[in-house]
Amino acid sequence: MEKKPTDELDELLKNTKPEQAASYIRNNRRYLAEGEKAFYYYMKTVIEEKGIKLKEVYSFAGFTENYGGKLLRMEKHAKNRDHIIRLCVAGHFNLDEINRALKLYQYRELYAKDPRDACIIIAINNRVYDLYKIDEMLEKNGMEKIME
Repeated sequence: MEKKPTDELDELLKNTKPEQAASYIRNNRRYLAEGEKAFYYYMKTVIEEKGIKLKEVYSFAGFTENYGGKLLRMEKHAKNRDHIIRLCVAGHFNLDEINRALKLYQYRELYAKDPRDACIIIAINNRVYDLYKIDEMLEKNGMEKIME
């Protein structure tokens, strides 16, 4: 999917008159975030940019292709935010990308003051994208694992 950077859209908006709003939306619809689609398009775009296949992301996250696809398309709501974190880690997302995905899914972002989240943040900041290694770190620190 071709995308336009936000700053380019911001520039367009600077010169858009109120009566041109409908035209702006129509001409740029493919670049705009819309509810449930925003999460799907965001995830798909980031994963594609990283050169990882969706099928691999589902597998690395511990999901079947069918279930992972339903989570991504929001046809099935994730039982907890760990499912979204697992998809993001499997897609090699950085911290900002994970937090944006969580926010789009309407879950709270990873929070540095939460000890479990802090462990996950440390792993991500050190490019640890193996969920089992993250689970080992969580377990060593007496916290609930991310994989079920």
